Parts: sequence; C-alpha cells; structure tokens
Amino acid sequence: MDPRLSLPVGLTCALALGLTASLAAQQPDDLRAARTKGSPTAPVTMYIMSDFECPYCGDFARTTFPIIEREYVATGKMKVVFVNMPLPMHKNAEPAAEVAMCAAKQNKFWEMHDLLFRNQSQWSDLDDPAPYLLGLADSAGVDRAALTACLQTKATRPLVQADYDGSVRTGAHATPSFYIEGGLMSGDEPIAVFRPILDSIIAAKAHPPARAR
Repeated sequence: MDPRLSLPVGLTCALALGLTASLAAQQPDDLRAARTKGSPTAPVTMYIMSDFECPYCGDFARTTFPIIEREYVATGKMKVVFVNMPLPMHKNAEPAAEVAMCAAKQNKFWEMHDLLFRNQSQWSDLDDPAPYLLGLADSAGVDRAALTACLQTKATRPLVQADYDGSVRTGAHATPSFYIEGGLMSGDEPIAVFRPILDSIIAAKAHPPARAR
C-alpha cells in the first residue's frame, strides 16, 4: 500500500472504530444519500473530509476530484461521501457548510458543492457571506424559501458539527483528508498520487487473498 495512505501510529483503533461509527454508519436524517456520489454497489468508498473555505480543498475539488469522478465514480469502481470539516480558522466555512447541507435537504448538495468551490474566492473573505451564498443557492436551483427556513432554524448545524467531531476522532487534523477502506490520507495531492492508491485498493477488493486453511 502507498505510504501516503496509512494508519497513524496509535490511531489504528480510533480509526477502525471511530471512523466506522462516526462516518461509515449512516444515521437517521444525516443526509448521507444526498451527499454521496456513485453507485450504491461500488466496492470501494472514499470519505472526503473537507472545508468549503479551505483553498487546498478548493483546488482538489476543481482539479483532482473531477478526474476521480470520471475515472472511478462514473465507472462504478468507487463511491464518495462528502464529510464536513469546517476548520475554526475559516470564519465562513461553517456557514457555507450549513448552506450546502440545507441544499442537501432538497437533493441539491453536489450542485451547491460545485458552486461553493468554483466561486470560493468571491465569498471566503466576506464579513457577511449570507447574501452571496444565497445567490449561489439560487443558481443551484435551491428553493429560496425552504433554504431560508432551514438556515434560520439552524436545522443542519448539528449535522455539520457531528461531521466535524467524527473527522477529528479519526485523527484527521487537516483538510482535505480522505478515509479510503481503512486508511487515512491527507493533502491536496494530484491525480498521479491518487491513481496507484485507488487502483491497488480496487484490485485488492476484486481479488481478495485466499484464506489459509
């Protein structure tokens, strides 16, 4: 296995238990389906722990992720699940995450995801990002009245916090981070780094080693 994809020393149990419980196990109303992309029967799952304001996450979303989507998700080899990890130093990351999750309630998460990252430089430093974020939601086809009600009641804030807490429990401390079938990987790596890692995991899933008798 590529050394970039490994379990940090001392965190093996935390990852095996914490990630499985916190991220892999679907909870009621966590909007997991809306923020999952790919076939439900795909043999490999990648959890993307990301921050909408993080510039490295933005670069990954705009450059590497479309290739991963084309080569691995669209072909049925893998599915991806977006996990919110808004870092405290990014003042607009949490509001953006809440907007995205409210959009997920209308099955518009990925449309919002793409617009947030595509226009990241336009809203990330705003003192009041709400008007701009609402405008992006309009462009994504999100119903404004339902979105406003969702935001006013802070309906998705607990989901965003639960995502963040679960990510931290796995040992993820930076964004973007990726949990792929038992391994934790961090950093905005190019597709040339992802390909051998994903290919080896997919191959191992397709041809598991025979059990010793």
